[in-house]
Amino acid sequence: MNKSKVISFIKANTMIIALIFITAFFVWQTGGKILLPQNVSNLISQNAYVFVLATGMLLCILTGGNIDLSVGSVVCFVGATGAILMENRDMNWVIAVIFMLIIGTAIGAWQGFWIAYVRVPPFITTLAGMLIFRGLSNVVLQGLTVSLTNTTFVRLFGGGANCYVPDFFGIEGFNLTAMLTGIVACVIYLFIQIQGRIKKAKKGYEIEPINKMIIRSVIISLVILAFAYQLSRYRGIPTALVIVAIVVLVYGYITSKTILGRHFYAVGGNEKAAKLSGINTNRIYFIAYTNMGFLAALAGMMTIARLTSAQPTYGQNYEMDAIGSCFIGGASAYGGTGKVSGVIIGALLMGVINLGMSIMGVDANWQKVVKGMVLLGAVIFDVVSKKRNN
Repeated sequence: MNKSKVISFIKANTMIIALIFITAFFVWQTGGKILLPQNVSNLISQNAYVFVLATGMLLCILTGGNIDLSVGSVVCFVGATGAILMENRDMNWVIAVIFMLIIGTAIGAWQGFWIAYVRVPPFITTLAGMLIFRGLSNVVLQGLTVSLTNTTFVRLFGGGANCYVPDFFGIEGFNLTAMLTGIVACVIYLFIQIQGRIKKAKKGYEIEPINKMIIRSVIISLVILAFAYQLSRYRGIPTALVIVAIVVLVYGYITSKTILGRHFYAVGGNEKAAKLSGINTNRIYFIAYTNMGFLAALAGMMTIARLTSAQPTYGQNYEMDAIGSCFIGGASAYGGTGKVSGVIIGALLMGVINLGMSIMGVDANWQKVVKGMVLLGAVIFDVVSKKRNN
């Protein structure tokens, strides 16, 4: 592999390489504690909301680098409303979940209307939403904490001590279900990679060198297996991981395999050209922000389940975590570029940084400084790359 090929390989896999090096750094600094089974499980449970919100944020960013600043407040408001319905109004948790999803989607549609059809800038619309729904969260909760006692809801959405998929084999000290799930995930991943390569070759498309594909596939497969092994040594698969996996698979398919997904990229690439080609750009904007409200509602349910309560302060800075994960994961600040897989890598990188610094005992203020510098570096890399290409 000559120098130019090495450089192109590094550019194509920058975030994966960065994730490996940063993880290795924290393994060194924490004496390996970051890779303990419990910490690996906590990495998923504590950052599940980031994966969900970042996936929705990606669609907003694809439309032209636009962001949604209100998601943290919407998470808090939806969670607060759900907690009140279940605990103070004795509503069945299934009906409460439906109500929460409807409320979140309605908020997203409300903001999407102003952005898509009235053309109020997304920054202003969602900034207003951030203030409105943070205030309404305090009104709903009256400044108090509401504890959740519905164990079914808590367990299903990733909270409490029993929020893990049961081991169907019952082996003491090792969760075989989690390990087999990791093996199946690797097989499916490799099958998709091989099938995709065969299809491209049949259609005459340009395909990457086989050695690049093998190296990337081996690295990703080893990471999945190592991750599954560590989960197997603790309590198995967190239910939050199941929710995240469903969201990632669904939106990964939408963005890469559907006409709607291609429309998001087209609008972000050049809105005028997209409109001239027959794409209803207003509809795309509306869908992006309505969907963001829906996923914020889901993240709200996961948040109150994990913390087994609702408070007026929940959701603070969630929007920053989601936005940071997108840009760190390769989404362009100009729109039209980005993948769900990249967003997940970005979210993992943010999670590793959070967990690693927490284990090291780094002050919370310095943690914010580091995350801010990482985000700035990712955006600078994107901007410089765009200038060089032009």
